[in-house]
Amino acid sequence: MPGREIINLQFGQAGNQIGETFWNTLLLEHGLDQSGGYVGNDPLQTARADVYFTEVTQSNSRPKYVPRSIQVDLEAGVCNRIKSGPLGKLFRPDSFIAGESGAGNNWAKGYYTEGAELVDSLLEATRLQAEGADCLQGFQIIHSLGGGTGAGLGSLMLSKLREEFPDRMLSTFSILPSPKVSETIVEPYNAMLSIHQLLDSSDLTVCIDNEALYNITTGLLKIKAPSFPDLNSLIAKVMCGVSTSLRFPGQLNGDMRKLAMNLIPFPRLHFLMPSYAPIFDPKAQAYQGTSISELTAALFDRKNLLVACDPRFGRYLTAATIFRGNVASREAEYAVHDLQKRNSQHFVEWIPDNVSVSLVSVPPVGQKQAAIGLANSTSIQEVFQRSLEVFSAMYKRRAFLHWYTGEGMDPMEFSEAESNTQDLIAEYQQYQEAGVDYEDEEYVEEGDLEEPQYDQYEEDQ
Repeated sequence: MPGREIINLQFGQAGNQIGETFWNTLLLEHGLDQSGGYVGNDPLQTARADVYFTEVTQSNSRPKYVPRSIQVDLEAGVCNRIKSGPLGKLFRPDSFIAGESGAGNNWAKGYYTEGAELVDSLLEATRLQAEGADCLQGFQIIHSLGGGTGAGLGSLMLSKLREEFPDRMLSTFSILPSPKVSETIVEPYNAMLSIHQLLDSSDLTVCIDNEALYNITTGLLKIKAPSFPDLNSLIAKVMCGVSTSLRFPGQLNGDMRKLAMNLIPFPRLHFLMPSYAPIFDPKAQAYQGTSISELTAALFDRKNLLVACDPRFGRYLTAATIFRGNVASREAEYAVHDLQKRNSQHFVEWIPDNVSVSLVSVPPVGQKQAAIGLANSTSIQEVFQRSLEVFSAMYKRRAFLHWYTGEGMDPMEFSEAESNTQDLIAEYQQYQEAGVDYEDEEYVEEGDLEEPQYDQYEEDQ
């Protein structure tokens, strides 16, 4: 069965650096070399390679696989570096779209001025890729919410894709800024304006947080001074893991829409927390067990989460677990069910069977088994609360606002973004407590409600 195609768009410096690592990992998993030629020996590798690649038959009869991807930046430096790097011959030449002046970490530049000039050529390149697909299932966007291009132009492109392809899935891998690992002072502004857009335009947002990435690389991987390639390889593992069930035949697998159907109970609550297991210092590999129950426990362990929040302070609405390698379905389902039973207080009781299990027989390169988790937990409100507090402190005094209004932006957008995020946090809190409310209502309906109504009726008479 042929795969249903996904078009990848990567924005800005962060998005393109992560994208480069992601494509390198994909090439290894599908047995392709850096120019897209097939060098593997397993038919499973190319069975559904067309999800991310277009197969081009060349005159020498050796097929070449070309990524269905568009690389975007508002300054040409990053795109030029990819073109001249090891993956330069992999991508189509017309899939690089670059501006001249850059966004200067300004969301308004990416959304209203510099980005708006590029968006038509970007849409044209996207249409071209979409026309070449037999059965397009959706788009995947890689961007950072802290800068100008990824946040501003990324948000603009999301809203344009929503208009142009209303019936296709839009998923994003969004890097959230963190106060502990901050690069620019206006990150909270850019992030909050982006979250405001993601709430309406995205179907599924996988949140990744720099602070959590640093904690994992220093704590579990024992890297004293982690560099961006260290962080990016971790993100690429998660991205490949999330898409495994779309790229390889397996049990209980589906497509992006099926994944979203199981994970998103309410349209606005589509922000997911990814986790990966096993993560350990390579020197300790010989001492690590990877039983299914250990992998399952690690997926729900705070230390393996790629978002810096504590799931023990929230409740899981839904979760998806994807096991890779030679895993028995009964063993995986038992491990998940057992973990849920032992930690039932952390899962909402009004969504039964809220953890789905997928199995893919192809393990990650260099590993025998691995597991990836995607959790929709109310504890993610911590991340939004953190950004909101810094945002509000600056916005109250209108600090740095002139850089945004100078690009033609209305200050009301800041107020709207602030109240929209406050509403989102309140929604998460409401569903976190929903179980308790439900019991209270039931108790009221059975007993107390009838008498006061009767008294009221007598008084009216």
